[in-house]
Amino acid sequence: MTTWTDHTTDRPISLTAPSGIDRAAHHRLDEAWLAAAWSHPSTRCFVVSGGQVLIDETPDGRTELVMSPSFEAPLTEAHRYFLGIDEDGVSYFALQKDALPGRMDQSARPAGLREAGLLLSPRDAGLMVHAVGLENWQRTHRFCSRCGERTVIAAAGHIRRCPACGAEHYPRTDPAVIMAVTDADDRILLGRQVHWPEGRFSTLAGFVEPGESIEQSVRREVLEEAGITVGQVEYVASQPWPFPSSLMLGFMARATSTEIEVDGDEIHEARWFSRDELGAAFDSGDVMPPYGISIAARLIEIWYGKPLPTRSGF
Repeated sequence: MTTWTDHTTDRPISLTAPSGIDRAAHHRLDEAWLAAAWSHPSTRCFVVSGGQVLIDETPDGRTELVMSPSFEAPLTEAHRYFLGIDEDGVSYFALQKDALPGRMDQSARPAGLREAGLLLSPRDAGLMVHAVGLENWQRTHRFCSRCGERTVIAAAGHIRRCPACGAEHYPRTDPAVIMAVTDADDRILLGRQVHWPEGRFSTLAGFVEPGESIEQSVRREVLEEAGITVGQVEYVASQPWPFPSSLMLGFMARATSTEIEVDGDEIHEARWFSRDELGAAFDSGDVMPPYGISIAARLIEIWYGKPLPTRSGF
């Protein structure tokens, strides 16, 4: 496998821009430090619930996470997660609640990452993706996979411990490959999943299986889903994707065959597109581009040579 020339430094992929937050993992087991950080007047926190947070527009047109000083935070017993410290020494925490708090001014609104990730600053987007990933893991891993007992939160939200057998459980991240496959004529292969609406096409993707390298996974997924064999595989970039717990590993891949045979289970339709054909399909509305937050859009852009048309909605 080779590595693709970095095309993402000038315009980072969504959710990957430097956030300016030091996760400061060495403080997670220091209960005295965490207590002092939580009580500090500069500390800021926000609520996460069901993968959503509150966002609000500022007078100058920016979109921000709705955060409050820790002393104004809603009460929570254990579901308080330390996210890190910024360059000014401000500590940030997320609070997991069953519902988002109401806002008296009625201007803030709930939003998930697909919307907020495109609007927030790198700092706020980085804090949100961290919090959403922890919240989902916490909600779905409450019991010990070794003995079945209920686990307890430790390390400021980054570990769950079993008081019965002593096992420690860590946040789960599932590696998934996503690839822009091109052929000898420099056409791109795009597919439509069985549950997607007519006209929605994107790059192929799939999870890495046990005992498999990422290069093997790229080749297997493309062959399984579209019947296309792949030779050269080039790594491009990665993107955290907590929907619910993935890390997307992006690739450019070169096909060594062109006869499409979709599996019918995951992929309903797959097609080769030249740049002119894809541009015409965008213009006519026959093909909808991927959402801008997705690494899929950037992989296609690398091949396409210019930004994709914007897409309404999230």
